[in-house]
Amino acid sequence: MTLFSNLLCLALAALSVQAQDTTVQVQVGGTVNERGGIYQFTPSNFNANNGSVISFEFTGNPGNHSITQSTFSSPCQPLSGGFDSGWVLIPNGGVSPSPVWNLTVTDDSNPIWFFCKQLLPTPHCAAGMVGAINAPTSGSNSFDSFLNNAESSTTSGQQVGALVGQGASASAIPGPLSSGVTLVGTPSATPSVSGTSTSTSTSGTTSISSAAYT
Repeated sequence: MTLFSNLLCLALAALSVQAQDTTVQVQVGGTVNERGGIYQFTPSNFNANNGSVISFEFTGNPGNHSITQSTFSSPCQPLSGGFDSGWVLIPNGGVSPSPVWNLTVTDDSNPIWFFCKQLLPTPHCAAGMVGAINAPTSGSNSFDSFLNNAESSTTSGQQVGALVGQGASASAIPGPLSSGVTLVGTPSATPSVSGTSTSTSTSGTTSISSAAYT
């Protein structure tokens, strides 16, 4: 009986670890024919435990989007010391495979807020392109309140962040960057002192202003 109990405990512990280390697939951007249009994360509001990997797939066709950490009170402003994917431009016709950016949750005790900082042809954040991990389901700090704050915003910050953020981090830039895909504003490995970094491009010639559209 003791042996059976021990085996049962080990099995339950293994199941618990498996439940925590999950992968959540999130679509970045959409098409004009999709419900919600091109300015959306799908899903935009979800829960994830420590160790879970959020796999952001840049499927917008065309699309130029980012995944940038923010705060509840300033949904369209990059969080100093927050994570950032950089702008990923997907050309007309799309690409296969789509670029993916994997973000691992490191602190599930607090909500993690993020947005797209693209400005053209209209600020994507104010259009509702925001997301949340482990947001409260009700109350003044719910995802719906966060979305309302974003849609009331008039500006969207353009600072370039890092792979490592607050409560979540990535170990690499989005990829693969196949032919036609452009990464602008490459995030640094770790946050800088000021929370910003110099923007760069994989092409070495593309600037944020010339690549920032759709």
